[in-house]
Amino acid sequence: MPARRSPTELGASLDYRPPRWLPGGHLQTLWGALVARRHHGPAPLWRRERWTTPDGDFIDVDRVVQQAPSGAPLIVLFHGLEGSSASQYAVAFADFAISQRVDLAVPHFRGCSGELNLAPRAYHSGDFEEIDWILHRFAGQTPGRPMVAVGVSLGGNALLRWAGEMGHQAAAVVSAVAAVCSPLDLAAGGHAIGQGFSRLVYTRMFLSSMVPKALQKLEQHPGLFDGDALRAARDLYTFDNLFTAPLHGFRDTDDYWRRASAKPLLSDIRVPALALNALNDPFVPARSLPLAHEVGNHVQLWQPAHGGHVGFPASDGWPGLPGHVRQMPEAVGRWLLAHV
Repeated sequence: MPARRSPTELGASLDYRPPRWLPGGHLQTLWGALVARRHHGPAPLWRRERWTTPDGDFIDVDRVVQQAPSGAPLIVLFHGLEGSSASQYAVAFADFAISQRVDLAVPHFRGCSGELNLAPRAYHSGDFEEIDWILHRFAGQTPGRPMVAVGVSLGGNALLRWAGEMGHQAAAVVSAVAAVCSPLDLAAGGHAIGQGFSRLVYTRMFLSSMVPKALQKLEQHPGLFDGDALRAARDLYTFDNLFTAPLHGFRDTDDYWRRASAKPLLSDIRVPALALNALNDPFVPARSLPLAHEVGNHVQLWQPAHGGHVGFPASDGWPGLPGHVRQMPEAVGRWLLAHV
């Protein structure tokens, strides 16, 4: 196997250096999510819209409230697993959009906006059909308006999956796409989060939200899956085997993780695309990340040594705790807007 190229060789421009008091991927992940400041200016405000889906369900879309010029570019942000417009990265991207006087919208995957959706389906890591419908609806609202899209973690895998599936057609909808800390090889990421500290902390955190929502879905649609078995689930592999995979047309978890991964389609992408992954991400093993020869000419890889999972907390200097998480949205946002 060829040696992994350095971030410089990959064209990286996210010059991230963690504070000395935040060593390691776990600390950078948790501090970024729980402690660090998310915005430099006032807290962004959101305006919510409800869209009816083609199958009679709904999603909620939050748009940042601001006075952007008419025709300003739109950034569409797809959140991660159990994320929302309240996630630290969404607030930080909104703060960036306000600073640049561009629009930003966060479409919530089904069931992630605070209200359970209606259909027996939910959302999954390879949900590129939903991505396609959402992006086309945005494009249809203001024809000719420049639009870029960024996906975080699960949302980034689904977005790059969409770009690969669409090929040349993607460029008619968006000017560029970016994925941040996305598990582009879902099997590698799924097994990593199911082991050791990640299992104790992150898996437990996700299941504490996902299991109750799934059981509410069972009340909506009795007989949809085995509720007792789901209550006993202690890892994402089991959860996906009982809930995510069968509800979305996959045979089992292994089939889901294989078919939904974006990594095999990175060479098919024909629109400018960025894949940002920290090499110390506890959710995404570095050995699973794409190498330069595995992606097409349209894909740029940023693989800094540090950052954790959607962390990248930056220091304001001692004693300027708790730091902030605006550096990553600034770098990724400017990369996207440079392609408009």
